[in-house]
Amino acid sequence: MPSAELIELWRGDLQEGVHRGHVVMHDGADVVQAWGDPDAIIFPRSSCKMIQALPLVESGAADALGLKSEQLALSCASHNGAVQHVEKVGTWLDGMGLAESDLRCGCHRPWDKAEARRFICSDTAASQLHNNCSGKHAGFLSWTKHAKAGPEYVELDHPLQQAIRQATAEVTQEEVAGVGIDGCSAPNFAGSITGLARAMAAFAAADDSSVRGRAMARLVDAMRAHPELVAGEGRACTELMRATGGRVAVKTGAEAVFIAIIPEKKLGVALKIEDGGTRASEAAITALLVHLGVLEANHPVVGKLLHDPMKNWRGIEVGGLRLSPEFLA
Repeated sequence: MPSAELIELWRGDLQEGVHRGHVVMHDGADVVQAWGDPDAIIFPRSSCKMIQALPLVESGAADALGLKSEQLALSCASHNGAVQHVEKVGTWLDGMGLAESDLRCGCHRPWDKAEARRFICSDTAASQLHNNCSGKHAGFLSWTKHAKAGPEYVELDHPLQQAIRQATAEVTQEEVAGVGIDGCSAPNFAGSITGLARAMAAFAAADDSSVRGRAMARLVDAMRAHPELVAGEGRACTELMRATGGRVAVKTGAEAVFIAIIPEKKLGVALKIEDGGTRASEAAITALLVHLGVLEANHPVVGKLLHDPMKNWRGIEVGGLRLSPEFLA
């Protein structure tokens, strides 16, 4: 089944481009609505960090180490590398008797503007703590410490990655379709867009009736309670969670993947833009949240991510994004 036209780019009175992709809304039992190919196989990239964090909570490691909701939110984060992110992850590692050098995520310049400016204007170098995945990796190290497993926790045959692979198969209810290595060096397990949406529906419906349900609920609650830690100022994930008043947990992934977990509706959403265009994935998830009634249509973030006109360098309005007629019709 082909992908669907989701987001259009217009310049003047002509359509200049179109972003195609796949979207699935799932209620845990079945697909509620879909566009494109619900069986399309994708790498979820960072959109699945709450799945990768399941062993941390389910194993008892989080409780044994006294982890709080801020640390659980960071375990699901693709953060900006702002001062608060770096300090909180550093303190987390210190509390375990570990250091930045124990991370295996690699180093990149922070996405936070103030912190990036500090590096440009000084001789200071960024560290692995600035990596957007350092919180996830601190969670990995927490599990590893609790399990007394080896330090190379990103290797595919490491017990942690085997536990994550098993959790992925169980919550998506399908076999892993392929394995890739993510930007932070951790394995990323491929599956269908429906499987990802089904997993998010499980997180949305999680309760205290099982170990997994409690783990899922804790992670979702942590994300909703600390949107500033999941991404950061100016980022779509943070702004959308704030705009919904904590009714929804959302998470982006590289190459234009986005998920939404909507507890009040027990609904999971997963989408993928084929061309990897982040602006389109942000616009599409915003439109879906409005469509589902968990985000006010007139909220400023909707304008920013979906409706606001595109302007050139002189401030002249030249075009903008639109929903394709077949999407959310």
